[in-house]
Amino acid sequence: MNKKQNSFLIKVIMVSTLGGLLFGYDTGVVNGALPFMAESLDLNSFTQGLVASGLLLGAAIGAVTGGRLADYLGRRKNIVYLALLFFFATLGCTLAPNITVMVISRFALGLAVGGASVAVPGYLAEMSPANKRGKLVTVNELMIVSGQLIAFIVNAILGNMADVIPEVWRYMLVIAAIPAVLLFFGMLKMPESPRWLVSKNRTDEALEVLRRVRSEEEAQLELNEIKETFAKENEKERTTFKNMLQLKWVRRILFLGIGISLVQQGTGVNSIMYYGTQILRDAGFATQAALVANIANGVISVLATFLGIWLLGKVGRRPMLIVGQIGTTSALLLIAIFGNVLVDSVTLPYVVLTLTVTFLAFQQGAISPVTWLMLSEIFPTRFRGIGMGTAVFCMWIFNFLISLGFPVLLDKTGLSVTFLVFVALGILLITFAARYLPETKGLTLEQLEQRFRKYDKQNA
Repeated sequence: MNKKQNSFLIKVIMVSTLGGLLFGYDTGVVNGALPFMAESLDLNSFTQGLVASGLLLGAAIGAVTGGRLADYLGRRKNIVYLALLFFFATLGCTLAPNITVMVISRFALGLAVGGASVAVPGYLAEMSPANKRGKLVTVNELMIVSGQLIAFIVNAILGNMADVIPEVWRYMLVIAAIPAVLLFFGMLKMPESPRWLVSKNRTDEALEVLRRVRSEEEAQLELNEIKETFAKENEKERTTFKNMLQLKWVRRILFLGIGISLVQQGTGVNSIMYYGTQILRDAGFATQAALVANIANGVISVLATFLGIWLLGKVGRRPMLIVGQIGTTSALLLIAIFGNVLVDSVTLPYVVLTLTVTFLAFQQGAISPVTWLMLSEIFPTRFRGIGMGTAVFCMWIFNFLISLGFPVLLDKTGLSVTFLVFVALGILLITFAARYLPETKGLTLEQLEQRFRKYDKQNA
């Protein structure tokens, strides 16, 4: 790859991953906005959970429909439409006069978040060379945690100005409109995925796209691999969820995809990302102090993601995920123990903050990068949209249930019992990863597909 090709690939990555930045900001901003929104819109613990989780229910639906739309419209055009949805849903949240309008707008915003959670990693996986795919796809995870960090910083700055800015939460929310505009205009200039172009019999265009990010020899070789893969599929048969389930080797991939999605959410990571301020308040921090302290969670998430991207070039996906699961589960167990032992102690908030930072180091440094990368890798081209959409749908539904129930559970049972629930879940998910997770490092998407097919024949 020459300098010009490398420069263009970087441009593709930076523009498309603005979708990840929006994903991160819109999920993280509620962390600090919620305490002020609760006063303005008169929210209780259940309706606070509804505001936070309304986005997640929308994201679940957006992940499924987004996958299908990406197959129908194309990866690039789908992201363009998602940028518009991000923009108008953000305005709806910002201007919401009551809880009803807020929940509806958060749901619409969730459709965009869910669509982006499928479209962006899928687009990056199909644009990236096999030897760079691990690092490049996980740039999206870096942008997600960067968006959350930006949200936490904005929350801390504006939250400490709440006395002079009425309804400060509206200003926290509206900032997300800026990257939405940049994503829209940026993606208009990006190329379509070469694999999607081949699926529509536009092979000349696919070759031109590959030439922009590969050497001539690599472009020709990869185009031939893609064409061979499509030639083995029954082109006359529609790609549906039903015919996906008819193939045993694809069912196995779907099982793995759903399992990986549950590993991502089963740690309870988003209870910390959405309710971190509330957790720190319950531990003993004042609201303004909790907003500032919560920035540490955002900082460690970004730093850990940099580490995770580096590790993906050195270490296999499978051991990274298992080590990450063990680390997060241990941190949650310690929070549960100290939350009980140090109750009402002045040291408890600082212990909880230290352990949430440790938790996020394992989560964002190992689990999250591997999750999104493997989901973008394991599904065959023909089923990538619907398969990844289904797996991410399950991820968002699980996320929705956790986020809806977390504030109520925290309010009714306290810090220790709440985190013990996640410890038990973490142990189950460690067992799943150790027993079923395959290794995908160093293989092209077509080679991965052949391995899954071969495994199915050997175990028939």
